[in-house]
Amino acid sequence: MNYTEALKLALQSLWGNKLRTVLTLLGVMMAVASLIMVITLVQGARVFISTKLSGYGADVFTVTRMSSVIIGPDDYFRFHKRKVIGIEDYKAIHDQCAQCSEVGAMVDKSTNVVYNGHSSNNSDMRGVTSTMLSLINIDVALGRGFTQADDDHATHAAIVGADIVDNLISPGDPIGKEIRVDGVPYIIVGVGERQGKTLGASQDNWVAVPISTYQQIYGYNDSVDIYARSQAGALSMQAAEDEARVIMRTRRHVAPGVEDDFELETNDTFLDLAGQFLGLFAWVVLGLASISLVVGGIVIMNIMLVSVTERTREIGVRKALGAKQRDVLLQFLIESGTMALIGGAFGILMGVVVGKLITIVVGFPTSVPIWAVFLGLFVATATGIFFGVYPASKAAKLDPVVALRAEL
Repeated sequence: MNYTEALKLALQSLWGNKLRTVLTLLGVMMAVASLIMVITLVQGARVFISTKLSGYGADVFTVTRMSSVIIGPDDYFRFHKRKVIGIEDYKAIHDQCAQCSEVGAMVDKSTNVVYNGHSSNNSDMRGVTSTMLSLINIDVALGRGFTQADDDHATHAAIVGADIVDNLISPGDPIGKEIRVDGVPYIIVGVGERQGKTLGASQDNWVAVPISTYQQIYGYNDSVDIYARSQAGALSMQAAEDEARVIMRTRRHVAPGVEDDFELETNDTFLDLAGQFLGLFAWVVLGLASISLVVGGIVIMNIMLVSVTERTREIGVRKALGAKQRDVLLQFLIESGTMALIGGAFGILMGVVVGKLITIVVGFPTSVPIWAVFLGLFVATATGIFFGVYPASKAAKLDPVVALRAEL
C-alpha cells in the first residue's frame, strides 16, 4: 500500500465517524491552542517590552530608591527603609558626573485633573526637570517643552498627555488653557506625543510640571527618580554607571564592602527580569498544555482501539487478500496521525484567533512566528502517531482467520 492510498482510507474512516472524530480532536485542539497562545503572547510581550525599553535608549540608566520589580513583602520593606533620594542627589550627579551627557529627575503621584467642570481620574502628576521628557522618550507634539527658567522660577506651566486634551479640552487649541490639579491652577504650554496603551492601560493620561513647582506644592518627602544618559552612548555606559554609583555612595555614606542602599538600573536589567518572568510563565502554561496533550493522546488511543475492534472483519478481509502487517500498521498510524494533525490545525486557528481577540480587547500585543505554526502541527501529529502505535500494532498482528470469524 502506498502512502496516498493509506491517507485516502484514513480520511474516509474519519469522515464516516464525524461526531467521534470531533470529540476525539477536542483534547488535541485545546492543547495546541494553548501552545500557540502562549508562544504568541510571550513573543508579543518580548517584542513590546524590547520596543518600549529601546525607546529610552541603551545609553540611559536610572538611580532610584526602590527597585522597579518588587517580588515580595520582604523586598518592599527593605527598600522602604532606605533614605529617600532627594533633589540634591540629582544636582550632585548633574554637576559631578563627567561621563553623563544629560541628567534628569522625576517624581510623580496619582491624582485628578479638572478643566471647566470636567475631571479625569487617576492621572499621573509628574514633577520633572527640563531634560526629563527627552530621557523618557516623550516628544512635545504641540507647543513647547520646559526650560531651565521654568524650573528655576517654579512656574505653573504644564505639559499634558494626549488623553487630557481628548477627554477634557477638545475640541479647540489646548495651549494657554488653564487646568487645575488638586486645586492648583496651571497653564498648558505643551502637549506630549501620543504614546498609546501598555497592557490596556493608557500612557497618555498625565500632566507634567517643573519639579521645583511640584515640590513646593507637595513637599520634599517623596523620593526622586534620577535618569542619566552616558556621554559616549552605550560604549561608556559602564563608566557613567560607576561614576554615578560612587557619587551616590559617597553622599549616602555607604561603607566599602556594603551593598548599595539605592537601585541603579538599565534597560538590560528590565529585559533580563522580563525574560525570566516570561520564561517562567511560558513553562507553567506549557506544562498545563502538555497535560491536555497527553489526555488528548489517550483519547485518540482509546478511540483507535475501539475502531480496531469494530473493523476486525475488515482487517481480516484485507489480510486474506494479501495485505501485509506493515500495510495495516501504516493505515492505522496514518489514521491516528491525520486525526491529530487536523486537531492541531484547528487548535492553531483557535490559538491565533484568541490571541488577536486579546489584542483587540485588552491591547496586549501578539506576534505569531511561523515556526510556532509548524511546531504546533508537528507536536499534534507526533502525539497522534505515538498514541496510535499500540492500536495499530494490535490491528497489524490480528490473525486473518480469527478476524474473518469476527461478528459484524
